Amino acid sequence: MITLNDIKDAKKRLENTISKTPLMKAPILSKEKNAEVYLKEDNLQITGSFKLRGAFNKVAMLDDKKRETGVVAASAGNHAQGLAFAAQYFGCEATIFMPEATPLTKVSGVRSYGANVVLTGENFDEAYASAIKFAKEKNKEFVHPFADDEVIAGQGTIALEVLENIEDTDEIVVPIGGGGLIAGIAIAAKSINPNIKITGVVASGARGMKDSFEARMPIDSSSVRTIADGIAVRDVTPKLLNIILEYVDEIVEVSDNETANAILFLLEKHKLMVEGAGAVSVAAIMHDKINVSGKKICAVVSGGNIDVTMLSLIIEKGLIKSHRKMNLIVTLMDKPGALQNLTDIFTSCSANIVQIDFDRNSLKLDFGEAHVTIALATKGEEHQELIREKLKQNGYKFKQI
Repeated sequence: MITLNDIKDAKKRLENTISKTPLMKAPILSKEKNAEVYLKEDNLQITGSFKLRGAFNKVAMLDDKKRETGVVAASAGNHAQGLAFAAQYFGCEATIFMPEATPLTKVSGVRSYGANVVLTGENFDEAYASAIKFAKEKNKEFVHPFADDEVIAGQGTIALEVLENIEDTDEIVVPIGGGGLIAGIAIAAKSINPNIKITGVVASGARGMKDSFEARMPIDSSSVRTIADGIAVRDVTPKLLNIILEYVDEIVEVSDNETANAILFLLEKHKLMVEGAGAVSVAAIMHDKINVSGKKICAVVSGGNIDVTMLSLIIEKGLIKSHRKMNLIVTLMDKPGALQNLTDIFTSCSANIVQIDFDRNSLKLDFGEAHVTIALATKGEEHQELIREKLKQNGYKFKQI
């Protein structure tokens, strides 16, 4: 059983090597929710995720013989980079098994720390099976991403850092995937202050741990689908569930849209690049999944390794949702000057054109007509209403998309 002393010992091992990440007040959220909201920014950790804490503690505790033999892991992202960094630091060979479809940026990130990468299998489960087999055959140490006492103790150091800075914290909100992060944080925090509330957050597309928590027995998800890929864990580990049942007070869930809102909020208002798994704790506060009014609350922002393609999609959708971007399909006559007349309307409304596409070949068009698909930078809902009214006044057929 992991104890507070195990976590304190882990903290000593991490000192002078692993970053003690910022704990910053979130003024906008605090004002909106009538609370003192703080962000524990582990997205600013050396490898961009809290996972480094557990991996480093694990490798630090291996004896020389096991380090010489090498370590093995299966991961599609943050655990892989954390273990690769730790292995490089201790001069230990690391072999990381990753699914064949893992994005090149993640593969490159792991290799940049000197690890051997084996791309195998269509998904994590197949890569995991290959890693276990390889570790047994080669007599290497397999480092599980969450179901490992030393890893859990390393993750628990976050709670020590939080409570060193804010002793009277009322509640810590923590993302849940496999459960290693919240297990370590909950053990540490509750051992120091039994009255502190520990709340977990799952993605609605990967809610196995929430279902298991409520049923008080392991219930695996039949499938997982979420933009929070770092917590997209299908199977529930009984060991982690037992710790969570003992130490965690509540588990809530957030949708992908709510997570995306939190990612954009953190980027715009706090200048933080945060991945989906790292943003769910903030999403839970933003969307009133938990009552924080009058409390001093800490949201763990667990990682920042977001795929840039996903980030661009979130930004695009966020701009549309907040009426800062407007996409239109306008039908006009296919004749000289027609496009100029249309753009003059947008100019008169002070709407900036950011993208335009002209199509006269669509089978949906009558002869002599053309479609213009146009993207405009706008200044809010009233501005968009003005543009729509101007188009109607000038007789244009259009559709907002």
